[in-house]
Amino acid sequence: MNCPACNKEMVEKDFGGVAVDVCENGCKGIWFDWFELMKLDEKNEGMGNALKEALKSPRTNNEDREKLKCPKCGIPMHIHQYRNSKEVNVDECYACAGFFLDSGELRQIRDSFMSEEQVDAYAKSLIDDMPEYAKAKEELEKQKQRIAAINKYTKFLRVSYYITRK
Repeated sequence: MNCPACNKEMVEKDFGGVAVDVCENGCKGIWFDWFELMKLDEKNEGMGNALKEALKSPRTNNEDREKLKCPKCGIPMHIHQYRNSKEVNVDECYACAGFFLDSGELRQIRDSFMSEEQVDAYAKSLIDDMPEYAKAKEELEKQKQRIAAINKYTKFLRVSYYITRK
C-alpha cells in the first residue's frame, strides 16, 4: 500500500498487538485500519520499538495540501478533529473507516487525549458559546410552558377527563 501523503511504499509494523502501516521511508505518516486507532490513542496503550519510533517523529502537516485519497478505497478522505483530542485534525475515510495520521499526530493525540467527561464538557462549551443554541433553547422552554398551559386549560375537552379511572 502506498502512503496517501507522499506516495511512498508503507511498511506494516506491530505497535504491540496492533498491526499498522507506516510510511517508514517517506513522510512517517501512519495508516490505521478500522478501529485500530482507538486501540492506541491513549498513552498506556500499545508497546514495542516500532511504536516508540513513531512517537519520536516530529509533527509535520501540510495544511495547504489537497484532500488525501484513501490508500484502500481511492476516495477522498475527510479532515476533522479527532474525537478525543480537540487539537489534532485527522484524515478519515468514511467508506472503510481508516485513519491517516501525519508524522507526530499520534503523539499529539496521546498527549492531549480527553476522557469522556472532558469530551462532554468541551462539547457543551462549544454549544453554549453559540448564540443560536441559547436562543433555540429559550424558545423551546417557552413552547413547553405554552403546551403545559394549554393542557391544563383544555383537559375538560378530552374524553379521558370524563372517564373515571379505577
